Amino acid sequence: MINSAIALLMERGAAGVSVDAVLAHSGAPRGSVYHHFPGGRDELLLTAARTAADNVGRRLAAAPDGRAVLAGLVGFWRKVLTTSDFKATCPVIAMAVNPRDDLPAAHALVQETFANWRTQIATALGTPDDDDLATFILSTLEGAIVLCRAQRDTRPLDIAEARLSALLPR
Repeated sequence: MINSAIALLMERGAAGVSVDAVLAHSGAPRGSVYHHFPGGRDELLLTAARTAADNVGRRLAAAPDGRAVLAGLVGFWRKVLTTSDFKATCPVIAMAVNPRDDLPAAHALVQETFANWRTQIATALGTPDDDDLATFILSTLEGAIVLCRAQRDTRPLDIAEARLSALLPR
């Protein structure tokens, strides 16, 4: 159910993650949602977003340096975009641009996730105190993902990778 909720979040945004949509996508019985997620749709949505954010966080933490971070993220997103026929986007971006005003925990999760990712990127670069460069890298990659989806082409991601690579310390 969590993987289905992540897929729906990436393709449809927060509004597209309903209990019915998750059940249809996952094939799980209705009672299992409320058994595993007594908070219903909100709990399922937050768990999916947190799980997706943690998955990216693990990728960032495992990278030995900034170049590996960049290559890993670009490779991951190139695969996600092409295999989804350019329907998927970053689940955290989906939460950020389609906020749930009635779910303040979603906004907090987005802020916390981007802060964590920036810290992990800066650490991988060997510049743990340079939040500006990490913010620039994250902003560039997230923007490239949105452009790839809009243009149905990985060229914006390729450009971002080439330009960012030139900025990274050797």
